[in-house]
Amino acid sequence: MQKIEINTTQNVNIEFEAASLRERIVAFFIDFLILAGSITILMIIMAAALGSGVEYAYYLVIVPIFLFYTLLFEILNHGQTPGKRAVDLKVVKLNGSEPRSSDYVLRWSFRMIDIYFSLGALASIFISSSNKNQRLGDMAAETSVIKIKPSKVLRFSDIIKINSLENYEPKFPEVKKLSEANMILVKNVLERYKEFPNRAHREAVHMLVDKIKAQTNIDQGSMPDIDFLKVLINDYVVLTR
Repeated sequence: MQKIEINTTQNVNIEFEAASLRERIVAFFIDFLILAGSITILMIIMAAALGSGVEYAYYLVIVPIFLFYTLLFEILNHGQTPGKRAVDLKVVKLNGSEPRSSDYVLRWSFRMIDIYFSLGALASIFISSSNKNQRLGDMAAETSVIKIKPSKVLRFSDIIKINSLENYEPKFPEVKKLSEANMILVKNVLERYKEFPNRAHREAVHMLVDKIKAQTNIDQGSMPDIDFLKVLINDYVVLTR
């Protein structure tokens, strides 16, 4: 699982999971199917409407759609084409800033070399061998493609697989005010902090604790945030079993 560390404009290092070659290929083929379907429908409509003059319309309409489909979607949809959105991928800048239109144009301009002229061979080689899963266009624009959602998704069944708590006495009975979805979020935040104990994830833990206390009126006392969240999970499991 390849990781990408991005230093944000607030000088906070955040680690993301890089999109794998397989995921990027899946996103590409979803976009290709959408594009092929749309072009086919347009060609049928134009042929029926224009008759013999349809040849020129193909060049004026169909070719620009094929060429600029990816570029326009990434610019207008903040780094996501429909294919990337379906696979939860997104184009990001490695310096933590929001990609500009010129960044999207620069990485798009290498598609002919990376994907079309080499039949995807160059893109596959560079994505597989680079330490940030970048093709040539990404390297030129200083971008990469990341997964928006982590691969590891926790369910409530994962929470209750805690070691025996039969003799455990809950400390915060107010935790019953929280929902199953709330506790899954708590568990996910703790897992992310355990894997990436950096400033950004510490702030996420602190914000989550504040939100929980406001919602339940629990008195945390002097208990550290991490320990507090762990206790809440144990309490919730015992009280809702």
